[in-house]
Amino acid sequence: MTALDTVVDFPHYIDGEFREAHAGGWIDSVNPATGRTWARIPAGAAADIDAAVSAAHRAARAWRNRTAADRAGVLRRLAVVVRDHAEELWRVESTDNGRAVAETRPAVLGAAMQIEFHAGLAETITGQTVSLAPSALTYSALEPYGVVGVIIPWNAPLAMFLAKVSAALAAGNGVVVKPPERASVSILIVARLLEDAGIPPGLVNIVCGEGAAAGEALVDHPDVAKVGFTGSTATGRRITARSTGNMKALSLELGGKSPNIVFADADLDAAAAGVAAGIFTGSAGQACIAGSRILVQDSIFDDLLERVRDIAGQIVLGDPLDSSTGMGPLAFDQQYAKVCDYLDLGVAEGARRVFGGRTAPELFQADNPLRNGYFVEPTLFATEDNGLRICQEEIFGPVAVAVPFSSDEQAVELANGTAYGLAAGVWSRDLGRVHRMAGALRAGTVWVNTYRRLHWALPFGGHKQSGNGVSNGPHALHEWLEHKSVWIEHGV
Repeated sequence: MTALDTVVDFPHYIDGEFREAHAGGWIDSVNPATGRTWARIPAGAAADIDAAVSAAHRAARAWRNRTAADRAGVLRRLAVVVRDHAEELWRVESTDNGRAVAETRPAVLGAAMQIEFHAGLAETITGQTVSLAPSALTYSALEPYGVVGVIIPWNAPLAMFLAKVSAALAAGNGVVVKPPERASVSILIVARLLEDAGIPPGLVNIVCGEGAAAGEALVDHPDVAKVGFTGSTATGRRITARSTGNMKALSLELGGKSPNIVFADADLDAAAAGVAAGIFTGSAGQACIAGSRILVQDSIFDDLLERVRDIAGQIVLGDPLDSSTGMGPLAFDQQYAKVCDYLDLGVAEGARRVFGGRTAPELFQADNPLRNGYFVEPTLFATEDNGLRICQEEIFGPVAVAVPFSSDEQAVELANGTAYGLAAGVWSRDLGRVHRMAGALRAGTVWVNTYRRLHWALPFGGHKQSGNGVSNGPHALHEWLEHKSVWIEHGV
C-alpha cells in the first residue's frame, strides 16, 4: 500500500546537505489512502529559511556568471536523472498525496520534458537595442533576480517543483523552495538527485514546514527578491499582504471555479466524457483547473447529466498505486473534512443531488484498510441558482454542480459569474459560437471540445482572483527575470 514499509524521516536540503529543523520537531506525512503515517518531514521555521537564503545567495552569484549553455547542460542532465528515477518518484508522490499513478506517472515524465524545454530557453534570453540618439548607445537587458522563493502546492508537488525550479535556474537564479507541509516527500527524494545532475550546493534549497512558520519566513525575508506561489486564493491574498512591507515581486497561481459549458449541438458522448474527466480524475478533483461547474443548455440538461452519471459510476476508487484505480483519495484529513462539509452544504442550500455523496466508511468493507482513507465518490449537484456557495466557492474535491442555461448570452453571464477566472471549457460544433465564447469568457485558458489539456509550450495563467503571472511557454522564464535599461552617452 505504501512506497516504504516503515516510517522514514526526510530532512531539509540546505546548502547541499540534509539537515533536521534548527529547532527540532517533525510533521507526520500521512498516506491518505489508509490514514496511516508513513514518513516525517522537518518542522522548519525562520532559522532554517535564513540558512537556505544565505546558501542560495552565495551560489546564485556564481551561477549567473556561468554561460547560458552551461546552465542549459545542467538542466538537461537533471531531466535525465528524473527519467532514470521516474518510477520511484511517481510511486512516492501517489503514496504521499493520494493522486492515482495514472496521473502521477505521466506528470513525472512530462516534468522531465518541461525541464528540457526550459533548458532550451536558457539560451534565448535577450535584450533589445533601442536607437534614441546618435550620441548614445541605449539598450535593455534581462537579468536574474538573484534569490527567489517558490511555495509549492500539495496537489501536484513534484511536477510543480521541477517546473518552477528549472525555469528559475534557467534564468540564472538561486532558489529556496517551501514544499507543501502535507506532501513533501517526492520533492525531498529529488533533492538526493540534484548533485548527480551537477547542480551546485546551495543553488537549490528545500525547507519544509507549516505555512505560518516556514512559508511566512520565506515571504518576509529581505534577501528573497521574488516569490512564486501556487495554491488557494485565500493564501495568495495573505502572501500579497505580507509582501507589501518589502515590495517583493510576486507570481501567484491561485484557485478556480471553472465552467465546462455544453451546448445542445455538441457531441454529447464526447462532452459527457470531457465533463467527467474535468472533475472526476485521478487527483479526485483536487486541481485548480477542475471543471467544477457544469453549465448545460436546458434542452439537453437531463440527457447530459445521465450520461455523466453513467461515466462516473464506472470510475474505480481505490489504492492510488494500483494502475486500475481511476480516482484516489483526498490528500489529507482537513481537506476530506472540508469536502464532506460541502456535501452537507449542497443539500442544505437546496441543490438536488444527482448522484454520489458517499464517503470511505460507506464505500469500503470494514476489513479494507481503505475504509480509513480520505475517499469521496464522484458527486454531482444540480441547481438553477448560480449564487449558491457550492457554485461560487472552490471545493477542491470530486464535487461538481450543474446549472442550466438557455442562450449563449446567459452561458457567458453564468460562466463569468464568479470571482475566479482560471479556465473554461466549451462544447459545440458551431465554429462561430466557439470563437465568440472564447473571446467573451474571462479565463486564462479556454478549451474547446476538450478539457484539462496543458502543455509546457503554451502559456498558463489566471484572470481575476485566479492569480497573476504566467507559467509555461517562454513566459515562464521571464517570470524569473528583471528588466534593466542602459544608456551610454559617448558623444557625437
